[in-house]
Amino acid sequence: MIRKIESLLDEQIRPALAAHGGNVEVIDIDNGKLFLKLSGGCQGCSSSSATLKDGIERLIKETFPEIEEVIDLTDHDSGDNPYFS
Repeated sequence: MIRKIESLLDEQIRPALAAHGGNVEVIDIDNGKLFLKLSGGCQGCSSSSATLKDGIERLIKETFPEIEEVIDLTDHDSGDNPYFS
């Protein structure tokens, strides 16, 4: 299943994130939970929670109904907000 999720991310999510200097990494799947980590421009971005919940999680759950929850493991406090210099 991880390969299928990676393929979905490569085709539909990562190009949009890359346009803003960001990326998403699959960390693990366990008991219906998908663990992701955002990086680059997404780490520390104030919009990252909306990107994760309204974009990534919605698409993952629609495509893979066995995924019940997407959990963000990103350390946003150590990232820089890309919209402030």
